[in-house]
Amino acid sequence: MQPQERLSPFWAITIVFLSNFCILVIELVAGRIMAPIVGVSLYTWTSIIGVVLAGISLGNYLGGKIADRYASRNTLALSFALSALGSVSVLGILEWIGPLQRLELPLIASILLIFAAVFLIPATILGVISPIVVKLTLVDLNQTGDVVGKLYAAGALGSIAGTFATGFFLISTFGTRAIVWGVAGSLLLIGAMIALSGRGWLRYSLPAIFGAFLALSGLAQQQGWLNSDCLRETNYFCIKVRLDAEDENIRILTLDRLVHSYVDASDPTHLRYGYEQIYAEVLHTLFPAQEPVAAFFIGGGGYTFPRYIEVVLPGSRLEVVEIDPGVTEVAYAHLGLPADTTIDSYNEDARSYLIERATTGQYDLIVGDAFNDFSVPYHLTTLEFNQLVRAQLDEEGIYMVNIIDGRRGDFLRAYVHTLQQTFDHVYVATTVGDVGAISRQTYVVVATVRSLDQMMGRPPLDQHFLPAAELAAYLEAGPIILLTDDYVPVDNLLAPVFTDPEG
Repeated sequence: MQPQERLSPFWAITIVFLSNFCILVIELVAGRIMAPIVGVSLYTWTSIIGVVLAGISLGNYLGGKIADRYASRNTLALSFALSALGSVSVLGILEWIGPLQRLELPLIASILLIFAAVFLIPATILGVISPIVVKLTLVDLNQTGDVVGKLYAAGALGSIAGTFATGFFLISTFGTRAIVWGVAGSLLLIGAMIALSGRGWLRYSLPAIFGAFLALSGLAQQQGWLNSDCLRETNYFCIKVRLDAEDENIRILTLDRLVHSYVDASDPTHLRYGYEQIYAEVLHTLFPAQEPVAAFFIGGGGYTFPRYIEVVLPGSRLEVVEIDPGVTEVAYAHLGLPADTTIDSYNEDARSYLIERATTGQYDLIVGDAFNDFSVPYHLTTLEFNQLVRAQLDEEGIYMVNIIDGRRGDFLRAYVHTLQQTFDHVYVATTVGDVGAISRQTYVVVATVRSLDQMMGRPPLDQHFLPAAELAAYLEAGPIILLTDDYVPVDNLLAPVFTDPEG
């Protein structure tokens, strides 16, 4: 190897730092950019990490082979240019994964295939870089440990910086598509700078290609090609709002791939979803008319039910904990939540809020509405969380939650059984049909210390809530799991809902 081909330790460390920074940016963006397509769950994040690590491993292997035969600055520059092309390919492949979604595969296989199709190639090409850098940096075999150790440390620091920068700043500031494009541009710029220090045709062609990329970036920005399909991209959701085709007063809120709320900006008492209508029936049956209540809402979304209570029970003390500040801002800006609302909003995790701020026995009603499609905050389903909720309710209070499950009902059984360890009475209502009758069913679960048997047995609640004997028989018809902080396999329990049309 010619001396002019070698890299100084400073540039080698810088290059490895930047390449690993880009790898982790791509990995974090993968989770957000795919959420509207495949949702967010333990399965999706496991697939992301696994696919990216597989790509890096394959790239390291291939990079070692390439380094032994063709190590040069031009090879390194070309690797960065190809990495830029691989990053851009993410945006193109996203438009063509529809057929993969329609394949009748098990859930895990389907998610793995989709992530591999989009992200395996970029991760593999980025993995090629480090072995080439090592080859170009080593001069004395007696210093192998020192050189490789420094490069590994630089790579780890780049990964840490990429993780923090993406999670805390980049996604919420620029959006996922712009970040992917920016990563491609950064990789191409690094490749152009390396090529300028080398020899041959790449010395002039890569800087020229980077200039063309800048021009294309300006056109892309002007034409809106990199604009997200989301109204807002936050660290939690791709937020969309659209008008209902049948009623222009209805605004539809979508979080990632789930339609979360229908909001009538002109009539806060309009409730579209069946579970919200059951909420209202429970409210009016259990609480005296026109008397205010103290209610706590786990999840804000479109603020549909908090607004309903604000209007029908004036003077109520209403607190909403919505983890995503972007959702709350959209509710104010696009969903008709008035600036002078009496609803108090807090943007943090509900469990943390209850631990740090709430006082014992202060609520008449706690409503859980934080379960989003396949993404279930498992720490809000456990025995320990239920005990925390119980402590915040007065003796006459109720805890009301909506959940989704399928025909098998594994999650429903586990969730109800877990609630029964904390609350003396648990009631279950179906929004459509009989329990377990359809492959994707929404349930309303009510948990109380006092008995509501007589009220549940009278209209209108008797039309929805299962008789105690029927609920007991349903729970006994399958395996029952106690959900605790140490054991909470929610994703596994819900998997049949998304893999088997028969649930």
